Amino acid sequence: MNAVAAEAVRPALGTFERWLTPWVALCMVVGVLLGRLAPEAFRALGALQLARINLPVGVLIWAMIVPMLMRVDFGTLGTVRRHWRGFGVTLFVNWAVKPFSMAMLGWMFVRHLFARWLPAEQLDSYVAGLVLLAAAPCTAMVFVWSQLVRGEANFTLTQVALNDTIMVFLFAPIVGLLLGVAAIQVPWATLLLSVALYIVLPLAIAQALRARLLRRGPEALEAVLRRMQPWSLIALLTTLVLLFGFQGEAIVAQPRVIALLAVPITLQVVFNAALAYGLNRWLGEAHCVAGPSALIGASNFFELAVAAAISLFGFASGAALATVVGVLIEVPVMLAVVAVVNRSRRWYEAA
Repeated sequence: MNAVAAEAVRPALGTFERWLTPWVALCMVVGVLLGRLAPEAFRALGALQLARINLPVGVLIWAMIVPMLMRVDFGTLGTVRRHWRGFGVTLFVNWAVKPFSMAMLGWMFVRHLFARWLPAEQLDSYVAGLVLLAAAPCTAMVFVWSQLVRGEANFTLTQVALNDTIMVFLFAPIVGLLLGVAAIQVPWATLLLSVALYIVLPLAIAQALRARLLRRGPEALEAVLRRMQPWSLIALLTTLVLLFGFQGEAIVAQPRVIALLAVPITLQVVFNAALAYGLNRWLGEAHCVAGPSALIGASNFFELAVAAAISLFGFASGAALATVVGVLIEVPVMLAVVAVVNRSRRWYEAA
């Protein structure tokens, strides 16, 4: 894909994305209130399951991620050689560092430093949610972050396509390994079904739709994505309302849980962003590649994490709550990383 086409499929940071954290906070309030006012309705929705996959959430997750996956261009994979250092750093951070560093932070903070202030019966579930959050690199919002740091468009497109390919094969084994080491029981059949339902099938459908639309030009693709975006955002907000409705009692009883879970998530983002940025500078990669490399290395595919947590552990689990905390802090923390990358450009290029 050439630079013009790449620009055509990169979204700007819209009003919703800029105010994602307040929207999530509003969903938290609405969900908690509805959960306490109509608990029977939420229990009925939670019972709509097939092989431990909640059907309403499955539909909502597809509405969220299919438009995002339609932006991925697998045709750019042939350009990996152009910025091999940047690709190498991002892959190393995404797959060899981030899931394992999050597991370590979860063990450190959830099981030890914060254990006395967290519900004892949910400690394992919180750790599981943190692992799920870190086990898949972000697919959609990275296009926005890349644009904000004036990143190389083709690098971002190619890196996302490469990560999505790897995610099909490594997401389940990494999650299974880390949860097994943490002595957390893993329902493997449900985990593999989640990979099929939330990665493989929507990715195949999204790419088929993308190919069909691109026959009419990049403008046709962008026009369809603009029309689909409101439904994707509505699906995200509805999922959060449902999730907080099931978590209402736990949140009201333990409001500090959210603040405590935010600590390891924030540290993980900062650590991995700094590691990727520093490694790119050490290896002599251009700043227009180092910026998106750091942001892709640090951000999470929280839509997949939420869906997998609900499927594996249920709506009311600590794992589901931990993944939603990731949604809550994603935008402010990543915007802070964007600001650091932009302001340090002169320092970076001095090397």
